[in-house]
Amino acid sequence: MSEEKFKVLSLDGGGIRGIFPAVILTEIERDLKNKGSEKWQIYQNVDLIFGTSTGGILALALSLGIPAEEIKKLYFENAYSIFGKGKNLFFSLFGSTHKRETLERLLIDIYKKYNGNKIPLLKDCKIPVGVSVYDLHKGCPSVLKSMYHERFKRDPNLPLFKAALSTSSAPTYFDPYSSEDYEDLDGTSIEFKYKVDGGVWANNPSLIALVEAQKAFNKELQEINLLSIGTGQSVFLENKRTKGFGIFYWILNNKKRIIELFMQGQSQQAENLISLLKNGIDKQEPDNFGYLRLNTIFENEVDSIQMDETNQIKLKDLEVRAMNAYKRNKGEILRMLNIC
Repeated sequence: MSEEKFKVLSLDGGGIRGIFPAVILTEIERDLKNKGSEKWQIYQNVDLIFGTSTGGILALALSLGIPAEEIKKLYFENAYSIFGKGKNLFFSLFGSTHKRETLERLLIDIYKKYNGNKIPLLKDCKIPVGVSVYDLHKGCPSVLKSMYHERFKRDPNLPLFKAALSTSSAPTYFDPYSSEDYEDLDGTSIEFKYKVDGGVWANNPSLIALVEAQKAFNKELQEINLLSIGTGQSVFLENKRTKGFGIFYWILNNKKRIIELFMQGQSQQAENLISLLKNGIDKQEPDNFGYLRLNTIFENEVDSIQMDETNQIKLKDLEVRAMNAYKRNKGEILRMLNIC
């Protein structure tokens, strides 16, 4: 057994492509369970989980003790009911493409199922968890956090499903999320309005999670193991087009290219910065901490999977990609979690 580390799990945003991390985490739990481990669930094997958007939905579920397979099934079985009734192009000019009622009902049901049939609050999470949002009401990025530091008094009384709906309200896909006020731990009323998907600033929240581990838990870099899981990365290349980079190209061709490019660009840069922290410029420094990044590449338009994809064939392909990623990296994944 290697030296015990502070284990951080970071989960990217990406809509229905959350199937990718859900499958990998399901396989981890399945392997541990098959080995007879009493602590086979993810929350029992990590110290901090951060997520954005679909990664936030998954992070909150895991922190409540919900098996990853439950979220995997939720995505596969409800992809069409969540994303299959999008508006046509004309109406999408004036409103978000999808309604959130189905997703809200599904999240309330599954979160309640694992909390004694009561709506869980952030303070009910079994381990520390944070999800990124952007607050349009105040005009700033924010992280909704469970009660893992004495100064974190704002969010613990927030219902889990509201945190999940907030972090997953991707622009043009869902309207910003607003709800009635709630009280913080000091009894102060907290406004909860116009929350937008944290992917607009932290689609890959691994860098935030790394800083949080240092500042909220007083961990040195060398004491940390970081497992970061993406949701698939498209290859954005243009080397022939000389014109036509207008609104239709970027957002009106039903691909919402500009949204994905912004979110993916942030994810890639977070990955670059993590690599710089770990190994220095041109990898001239020794490894400063444990780090593993799992992702898959969509090489072309045919391979690409949209964030609101409902085609079961494509979703199954994503599952196969995740299974292959797990098999290739199984040993390192288990070492990162100190369970090899």
